[in-house]
Amino acid sequence: MLVSAHRTDRPWLGQQESVPQEQVLEHDPACYLCPGGRRSKGHINPDYQGTFVFNNDFPALLDGEGDSQLEGNDLFKWRESKGTTRVICYSPRHDLTLPELAHKEIEQVIATWMTQERELSSKYKYVQIFENKGQIMGSSNPHPHGQIWAGDFVPSKIEKEDESQKRYFDTHGRTMLSDYVSQECDESVRIVYQNTSWVSLVPFWATWPFETIIIPKIKLSRMSDMNEKLVTDLAELLKILLSKYDKLFNVSFPFSMGWHTAPNVNGNNDHWTLHAHIYPPLLRSASIKKFMVGYEMMAESQRDITPEFAARRLAEIPV
Repeated sequence: MLVSAHRTDRPWLGQQESVPQEQVLEHDPACYLCPGGRRSKGHINPDYQGTFVFNNDFPALLDGEGDSQLEGNDLFKWRESKGTTRVICYSPRHDLTLPELAHKEIEQVIATWMTQERELSSKYKYVQIFENKGQIMGSSNPHPHGQIWAGDFVPSKIEKEDESQKRYFDTHGRTMLSDYVSQECDESVRIVYQNTSWVSLVPFWATWPFETIIIPKIKLSRMSDMNEKLVTDLAELLKILLSKYDKLFNVSFPFSMGWHTAPNVNGNNDHWTLHAHIYPPLLRSASIKKFMVGYEMMAESQRDITPEFAARRLAEIPV
């Protein structure tokens, strides 16, 4: 990771992105995610009052039976992948994002994540829960929602995380992210917010300017294993952390957020720690984003601000 904090002094400070200013309706009859909305293939949404989950009408993975076999040669390898993709509407309200929901409503979203992970883990090797928020992150609908992709394979990023955590556990007899959180809390220079159960911080290796990671303070490998206390504290942390993002540049802050849970490849996940990554693209204002191009794409990720500065900015924002 290359950190070049002095680059903020250069004359050109980045492309100005347009910031949506339109008023969002509480209920949009034309929205295909709102209660009663008609989706593209003719399905009518029920008059849901809490969260609402449905199979994506245009799935990236197709369900099916049978084991896929690796084919190809030394240079080209492939296999047929099976899976399912789902959409989670967080609330019937079209105009409220996750941090704008009431604490109990955020708890319901977390409970839905848990239920979905538990159900899909019985069939698939990996369950990825994530949200793309904002047009700049490719979200095509402002209605607050996330997605779940579950497949009969372990994605490459998860595979690398699994190998790293297992190697550390085999060497030290402790989980890597637990040791990492303990050291971060001792140094207390990259912490954004914490409560009795969870820590949110700008990781030492952060690539995006205001990137954060959420890690539990206790041993926890799967979201579906959370107890009531962990759910309550996570709802509090999400509301505070995401509200800080919104207040940073006075805009509904765009990001990609995803939960990394233990893959379903063996019965022992003692080495794994559940955690969430949040990748926001904004750099200096609501209209200036960070571009990952040139040197970043070809050689090494590069930051324009230090992780410590980013953490301090977020931590100091009152909520």
